[in-house]
Amino acid sequence: MNIVDLGDVRLHYRVDGDPDGAPVVFANSLGTDLRLWDQVLPLLPTGLKLVRYDKRGHGLSSLPAAPYKMGQLVSDIERLMDHLALKDALFVGLSIGGMIAQGIAVKRPDLVRALVLSNTGAKIGTKEMWDTRVAAVNESGIEPMADAVMERWFSPAFRETPELEAWRNMLIRQPAAGYSGCSSAIAGTDFYTPTASLRLPALGIAGDVDGSTPPDLVRETIDLIPGSKFEIIRGTGHLPCVEDPEAYARILTTFIKEIGHV
Repeated sequence: MNIVDLGDVRLHYRVDGDPDGAPVVFANSLGTDLRLWDQVLPLLPTGLKLVRYDKRGHGLSSLPAAPYKMGQLVSDIERLMDHLALKDALFVGLSIGGMIAQGIAVKRPDLVRALVLSNTGAKIGTKEMWDTRVAAVNESGIEPMADAVMERWFSPAFRETPELEAWRNMLIRQPAAGYSGCSSAIAGTDFYTPTASLRLPALGIAGDVDGSTPPDLVRETIDLIPGSKFEIIRGTGHLPCVEDPEAYARILTTFIKEIGHV
């Protein structure tokens, strides 16, 4: 159990793989914890230092008072990476994790040498949409909207499997204040101009039935970075690393080798 005290927040993190390997940092989505990557990590090449963490208000990390700002979420991972002495990492971010990835790549180019922006956008939804969701969560909790979230997260085929219950449980067991706090951070974020300034190897990954961040949004975002690449994983929704971890790991491994990270 690894916990780092950053003063205003205590973050839970985990390091797997080769402790002396090239670092790969993973940032997960709204309403999930670091277990999001469980099925992908064993399929990646050896020789990598694999770092995951629970963002503030999620998983086993602490629950500062909401709302949060994207700058706080970016600062959290910046301080964690400095604590772990990570430099020149490949940063893999999914959904809000992809927004955090864009933010840290712009703020600290010494920490990030390449980006994977998965099921994310430079801007996701509208402020009004997120404000409505924040109000609903603050009033009634996460449970009333859980089924609608599952429809956006997963393909119809996956929603027929027993595994769906585990992911629904993960969602509703996150602290409501953590969920609403991070929703507020998304509401206030527009990274189109900062992300367009990036010059580094970048890969976009989308699920073709993603109801939260459709492929066109992911493509539009990754296309802001010159020379970037884009992949769609067919038959998957917002969390392709869950629905098709083999395809996800294969795409990630190809990118890792192309950029000489292993």
